[in-house]
Amino acid sequence: MTPRRILASTVGVLVAFTLLRAAHVFGDLSDTVLVVLSLVVTFVALRGGMTRTQLGLGREGVGRGVRFGLAVFLLVLVVVIIGAFIPATSAFMDDDRVQVGVGGLARELVLSILIGTVIPEELLFRGVILGAGLQQWRPGRAMVVSSVLFACWHIAPTLATAGGNAELSGAATTVLGRLALVAGAMVSTFIAGLVFAWLRVRSASLIAPVIAHLSTNGVAFTVAWVVAR
Repeated sequence: MTPRRILASTVGVLVAFTLLRAAHVFGDLSDTVLVVLSLVVTFVALRGGMTRTQLGLGREGVGRGVRFGLAVFLLVLVVVIIGAFIPATSAFMDDDRVQVGVGGLARELVLSILIGTVIPEELLFRGVILGAGLQQWRPGRAMVVSSVLFACWHIAPTLATAGGNAELSGAATTVLGRLALVAGAMVSTFIAGLVFAWLRVRSASLIAPVIAHLSTNGVAFTVAWVVAR
């Protein structure tokens, strides 16, 4: 398979998954289906001619990936902690999902965030999609394309989870409010996607964006959980 065909087929699969998830076809198993889907797509890309290095899974980038990822983790930790003590930003941490015990926190971090979100999204967007893009375009274009797709991927989840956030639930009740939420989510996830893509290209490893992605989701959730105690 050519990189162009791998990219097109991956996007097609993700569109189909998004539509089926929106129709609640998978029910409570959507995260599980996504994990399996990401592994299958990665396997197909490998069988189709892409190498582990092209997908960010090569051994040669492990050290750089860890170093870059940990640097981002520390930065995110500092920013989130500061944000928790600023009234203008602390309200965004008022999320119903943090009303759980220690066991619930661990399950959310490991099962929902790391395994159910971070790893499959990084395999798909910074692994297969960005990897295929790098084989046919310059890095800048490949990073932008993967980030635009990453932003579009978050439209439905943004609308689905807004109701659980006290700061956002009111906005989600009107058309203009929903449009504003979607626009804000797309901008923020596009920027995040660019950062993750840059880390992937710069370190030549998926480890860096995996750690960075886990940091942005997991650190914010953990700090919000601590604040809610």
